Amino acid sequence: MTTIKDSVHDHIAVEGVAADLLETPPVQRLRRVKQLGTVTMVYPSANHTRFEHSLGVYYLADRALGHLGIEGQQAERVRAAALLHDVGHSPYSHNVEEIIHRKTGKYHDDVAELLDRGEVAQVLAAHDLDPGNVAGLVGGDGELGQLVSGELDVDRMDYLVRDAHHTGVPYGTIDHERLVRELRFVDGELVLDEGNVQTAESLLLARALMNPTVYAHHVARIAKSMLRRGTETLLRETDVTAEELRRWDDCDLLVGLRTSEATSEYARRLSERDLFKRAVWAERTAVPDELLDADHDGIREMEGEIAAAANVVPEAVVLDVPAAPSMTESSSRVLVNGEVRRLGEQSTLVNAIRAAQRDQWRLGVYAPAADSERVGEAAIRELGLDLDGTRVRDVRRGIHATLDEFN
Repeated sequence: MTTIKDSVHDHIAVEGVAADLLETPPVQRLRRVKQLGTVTMVYPSANHTRFEHSLGVYYLADRALGHLGIEGQQAERVRAAALLHDVGHSPYSHNVEEIIHRKTGKYHDDVAELLDRGEVAQVLAAHDLDPGNVAGLVGGDGELGQLVSGELDVDRMDYLVRDAHHTGVPYGTIDHERLVRELRFVDGELVLDEGNVQTAESLLLARALMNPTVYAHHVARIAKSMLRRGTETLLRETDVTAEELRRWDDCDLLVGLRTSEATSEYARRLSERDLFKRAVWAERTAVPDELLDADHDGIREMEGEIAAAANVVPEAVVLDVPAAPSMTESSSRVLVNGEVRRLGEQSTLVNAIRAAQRDQWRLGVYAPAADSERVGEAAIRELGLDLDGTRVRDVRRGIHATLDEFN
């Protein structure tokens, strides 16, 4: 058994298959992949890694298994999946995942090939665990897969607490020990036991508050957009393949950007925090519906049109159209008077949070500081944005509204 001191969960005892997996290269690579990617541009102390998070997920999974009375090989499979759930992450975590998916068809939880070869496969075989079954749990398959990847998964419980701790932002603080203790299986569904509607709401609220302040902070979004643009250029202009890049760590990608003439300027800007500025920051009501449905190629075409209208090079315009707000936590299930109900059906908070998410949504157009005003004016014309004269609007309407207004 190995005992590791963790900044969130104190001492974590790692034993069995998890202890042996800990020293494998795919798990050790996670020491060099930051949990929050470009969020460190906003919160300097957010330097925690996927390795720390994986240990935390293993710890919470182990606690949940104990409370649920699950033992033996079933439990070992879940422990292995918990520790391995992030080994498929590309550099900078989710920041370049969509680019890699377009090239390879793989997301970070597609880990079957990693688990089926090398030292990881040897460790799993030594513990009589089938790599395919463990990979299935990582993807959320089956009843026990809900513990690793689902609406009430231990992954979410750890990253909210850990991200709040390392950013210094208090909004992600949840009672994860109670959440783990109150988990139950009812007819194959993972639910929270009686009396835990508010416990489930805390998970929902924490995620909703962390999103605008941490995960979707405008500086983090700008840096992420620049990183994505640089990564796309690297794949297009060099011999680097998406399959190769998805196994790099953060340092590998930054060095790759630095050493290519086509991408060195992106590397310099990211390294020196010389980021683009907001040329437009538009609310949902100001954006035409057809723009929300634009695919990757359509967005690139619009960027070119904005650049031409502003008389700047195409590389000086980044159009950032986030996906529609989602709230998977609202489908979490809780026991109420012996009946399994979705949180969205039981909680009056859900509609209020959905409305807040809509108000927080912003379309971004980014450009170098010297070009931002021209690019912003061109973007308003070319995209048909209905703005009231303010290109960058941070004020959120309804911020002082009462809960009753959302019912």
